[in-house]
Amino acid sequence: MTSHVALLRGINVGGRNKVPMADLREVVTSLGHTRVSTYIQSGNVLFSTADKDTAKLAAALEAAIEERFGIWSSVVVLSRDELARVLAANPYPDEPNPKMVHVVFLNAELPESLLTRISAAESAAAAKGSRDTVQVVGQAAGQPQAMFLHTPDGFGTSELAQNVLKIMAPPKKSRPGPAATARNWATATKLLSLCEEKK
Repeated sequence: MTSHVALLRGINVGGRNKVPMADLREVVTSLGHTRVSTYIQSGNVLFSTADKDTAKLAAALEAAIEERFGIWSSVVVLSRDELARVLAANPYPDEPNPKMVHVVFLNAELPESLLTRISAAESAAAAKGSRDTVQVVGQAAGQPQAMFLHTPDGFGTSELAQNVLKIMAPPKKSRPGPAATARNWATATKLLSLCEEKK
């Protein structure tokens, strides 16, 4: 059995897509997973399973969440080792404020068209004097891919962050595409430590 983390996008935000964590734990347990727990209200689920196919795990969770709560939330699933590799690739290790670095977790390699749009958004922000930057990591074969957003003047007011998350709008069942969901550095590293506890 291996520790995994499931990251849901867009739940319990601004009063929309409300999902009680106790109910979410029940849904994950109903799929046969063990040692299920959640962390804060933004849709972070830790569980253990022998299944190594993270795409299959994510698809099953998306379907079960829709059936139980009547909402569509894209899900990214990573094993403990995959999460550790993503975090080890942080290109902003010297940023002292963990809320100024966000990890955008992805369930698939980004197509060139999206990478081009993200690069253009970064250039447009820089032309306005922004210090914000974005870097894609994990492009080597077999590595989980993620984006890192560095927003030294604040994430909430970052035009680049808003534009990147718009570009990475959640896929629909009728419009498949890479699933993406962001967590700040403090949350991401806490999730890894919780996975370590489940080893």
